[in-house]
Amino acid sequence: MTISLNGGLVRQRTIPRPTTAPRTTADYSAARQLWGTIPVELAEKMRPLAGVLVRDAVREIRRAVPAYAQPLEGKFREVLVGAVEMAIVKCFENICDPDAPQADWQAVLRYSGRMEYLEGRTMDSLQTAVRVGARVVWRHLSQHGKEIGVSNDTLFVVADAIFAWVDELCRAAIEGYTEAQSNANGALERRRRQLLKLVLAEQPASARSIADLAATTDWTLPDRVAVVALEYREDQHQLPSVQLGRDVLVDLESSTPCLVVANPKGRPHLDLRGRRAAVGPTVPLAEARQSLACARRALAFVRRGLLPAAPLTWCDDHLATLALLSDEFLVGQLTSRALVAFDGLTVKQRERLETTLLAWLETRGGIGEIAGRLDVHPQTVRYRMHQLEELLGDRLTDPDERLTLEIALRARRLLARASSTPAKRPA
Repeated sequence: MTISLNGGLVRQRTIPRPTTAPRTTADYSAARQLWGTIPVELAEKMRPLAGVLVRDAVREIRRAVPAYAQPLEGKFREVLVGAVEMAIVKCFENICDPDAPQADWQAVLRYSGRMEYLEGRTMDSLQTAVRVGARVVWRHLSQHGKEIGVSNDTLFVVADAIFAWVDELCRAAIEGYTEAQSNANGALERRRRQLLKLVLAEQPASARSIADLAATTDWTLPDRVAVVALEYREDQHQLPSVQLGRDVLVDLESSTPCLVVANPKGRPHLDLRGRRAAVGPTVPLAEARQSLACARRALAFVRRGLLPAAPLTWCDDHLATLALLSDEFLVGQLTSRALVAFDGLTVKQRERLETTLLAWLETRGGIGEIAGRLDVHPQTVRYRMHQLEELLGDRLTDPDERLTLEIALRARRLLARASSTPAKRPA
């Protein structure tokens, strides 16, 4: 096959095949396969244009892409001019030698992509810049090619090669961009987890320390937070990922997973994808640790059956129970002391009198209401109340003693219910 150049015939050079490591067409990228069909003589004639191509491509990129409309100096100049120069020079080098090493231009374009991310520009700006530069190069090469007599067929091949080359340049630059983005996101998430630990530390951190660390993340310091305790599961790493807003600090990997929700409004929707959790009270940021403790206690109570089984438990709905059983040792001591008068009774007698006493305390002494609640005859209630008066005497008329008795009876009922009804995992 021949291609017309300057009115003569030049034999087309095919991609060389080294004898030591034979290659097939598949070993070459689309652009490199096209470079291999362009005469070396054409590259040699056009190589002197490289400086003009770089200058005009840079100028047009800065004019056409708003993100690049800035003084051409410092790191910006180094990266932009360096990437354009490498891309253009490599064009000619690949025409002359399709087996030329590719690592150099790939490294330059990946570095350019990384710098684009670090400078806050988008991938759209980056890809637009590459394509604008390619149009400038093609415009110059097609014009110069016609002036020196290059046939249209050859120029079409050059055009195909340039735009295939654009795709490869963009791909390398995007790799660098996404790598920098991934590294930055990883670092950001590590700082956010560190911030979560600082907010929830047993030894309170200073407000300045928290503010300084928060300033390195995209988490605006809130006035109030709610802390969510999640149940640890052996398979938690295999559960579907949780999509939460940037106002939520997340730790789903540790043995005590939790979330910190900034400035919750009402009851925010939390799709935790199969993870059982409890939401602590909304508190000032400085009291986040207490919200977490409350949430963990609620989660433990759900497992024990002290609170209803549910995928998501709101502590605000169960504050009385959480407060009542916040210190089970003390509650146990109070219960033993308050109900010592019942120790000599049989189990059945004690259960009947305790149930009647609690109903009396809750209904303020209405015999008819007590009978209805217990589903017994009013005379039975009167008989039991007579027994209680004999056992407890003046304690029934003392407000403090009545409060102590009610706390003891409610605690005993909760704990008895938990021991007889094992907790179930919610569906």
